[in-house]
Amino acid sequence: MSNDAAATAGNATPAAPDSGQNIASCIDHTLLKPEASEAEILKVCAEAAEYRFKSVCVNPIWVKTVKKALKGSGVLTCSVVGFPLGATPSDVKAFEARGAVLDGAEEVDMVVNIAAARANDKGALIDDITAVADAVHDGGAILKVIIETALLDDAQKVLACEAAVAAGADFVKTSTGFNGGGATAADVALMRRTVGPDLGVKASGGVRSLHDAQAMIAAGATRIGASSGIAIVKGEQGSSAY
Repeated sequence: MSNDAAATAGNATPAAPDSGQNIASCIDHTLLKPEASEAEILKVCAEAAEYRFKSVCVNPIWVKTVKKALKGSGVLTCSVVGFPLGATPSDVKAFEARGAVLDGAEEVDMVVNIAAARANDKGALIDDITAVADAVHDGGAILKVIIETALLDDAQKVLACEAAVAAGADFVKTSTGFNGGGATAADVALMRRTVGPDLGVKASGGVRSLHDAQAMIAAGATRIGASSGIAIVKGEQGSSAY
């Protein structure tokens, strides 16, 4: 991973996260609906630039569009890999990640092999994550690992987080938002205890208000993935759409 990429990881807990303005710099402004139009993607980019969110997170087909729209804004371009099921072979995930980074993604959020996590197969998890981590880091980008907490028990969550650490990931992340459930403060706290102070923890799925975001940060999150970023910074209640 390059020095520039390391600087963007945002692993340190943000100072005084007591307002929407402070939390804005922790938010990945997200639009992952498969039916999203170019106009909707560009709107999200404009919002992210206006509110100074950390990144815009989109499906891989939109990376070039987002990168161009965000030029000069200071907002990062983020994409997803193996999304939302994680049930893609590791070499295919690595290929997808490499393409996203070549298209301009500075951060990549991958979904792990959830079946391996449920089978307690740590070796398979490490292999899966390492393949993507190598592809992402070769391009100087950041890797976040989605463990899909709603589908795992606590022991499996710990196993998946340990695998992410062993594979050299930069973040662990709670959820896709597509497979039932979402981020909880208890899961974030468990993930933080498991990965220690140096890895990022991203809370995503169901974070729709400033109160939700504050609770996640208090539990140890250093990044928030949400489609309700504007509602969060305004202290309002967002919708359930991802």
